[in-house]
Amino acid sequence: MENLKLFMLMLGCKPPGRHTEQHDIFFGIAASLRDLVPQIHSFWPGPQKIHIDAWREVNKVDGYEVNIVPRDNDIGQTNKLFFINLGGYQPNRFEEQHHIVLTVQQDFASASKAAKATHFFKHNHFAGANAHIDDKYGVDVDDIYLVEDILSPSQKESFRIALVPNSNLPEDAINLGYFKLDRL
Repeated sequence: MENLKLFMLMLGCKPPGRHTEQHDIFFGIAASLRDLVPQIHSFWPGPQKIHIDAWREVNKVDGYEVNIVPRDNDIGQTNKLFFINLGGYQPNRFEEQHHIVLTVQQDFASASKAAKATHFFKHNHFAGANAHIDDKYGVDVDDIYLVEDILSPSQKESFRIALVPNSNLPEDAINLGYFKLDRL
């Protein structure tokens, strides 16, 4: 197995009939960003010109090293990698603000608690701006997932995410800009 990595991407495009660019978060496993292009087209099919607005090679989260191992590798871990998309509002801003959280926790309740502790959660709501508070976890969560659950079906069948305590790793680089798929 080559040196596979977990990538998190923010994809963007303007679908036909829309007035503004649409975005979605994509997780994929590959040896390089370029190797993800076929997966990206499967994830967001159609004639649109999809591009990447942000990407991150996910190597470290909450003091854990993130590794990709074969699915049949029994790693015996209780912690899991969660992706949370928080939503919130600010006065006089004609948009919903979003904040992405990656966190290593044992369950959804713990992941929600970690999301509530973020600066974003504490400061992006106000009286009169009805947030869609999730009834089960009590947090304004647009989306919360186990990262392994939102990988492509073939990747879920082939790989798992191993989390190894290691706080000595550098923080992951966040790459921002307009990245055309054909120029990766």
